[in-house]
Amino acid sequence: MAKAKQQNPEEVVEEVQAEETVEKQEPTNESVELEKLQEENKELNEKLLRQFAEFDNYKKRTQKEKEELSIYAKAMCLKGILSVVDNFERALDSECQDAEFKKGMEMIFTQMQEALKAQGLEEIEALNQEFNPEFHNAINQVEDENFGENTVCNVFQKGYKIGDRVIRHAMVVVANP
Repeated sequence: MAKAKQQNPEEVVEEVQAEETVEKQEPTNESVELEKLQEENKELNEKLLRQFAEFDNYKKRTQKEKEELSIYAKAMCLKGILSVVDNFERALDSECQDAEFKKGMEMIFTQMQEALKAQGLEEIEALNQEFNPEFHNAINQVEDENFGENTVCNVFQKGYKIGDRVIRHAMVVVANP
């Protein structure tokens, strides 16, 4: 019979550690494949997050464009009505023999103004305001002690806006430019 070689415990521990070192140095096909799959999973997750971000940006951009287009379309429609509003105001300022007729026309005009306000149309304040070229179109300049420097002293045609968008500038006379 062959004699079994006895190893002391220290040699056994060293042998096991040597085997583990060899296993760590030589990765198995399974561990390499696992690493590749993990890396691919990480790349796909990053790509998916980028796609979500791009889609979210797309939604925000199209919503903003839709709102701008809506305001533009509304402005174009209301711009055509402004000349009718101007003529209506002139007609109301003229003398009328029939008080009931004039009262009825004023009621219609008030109703029309409310409908325009409901669409977001606002009159641009001009009289006694400081001249602002973003809202006012100066058609004349005068020297007048009753007004401050660069102040609107007369309005020939009212200006209108929707939100921050000017539909029509107010035509004004500027005092003491």
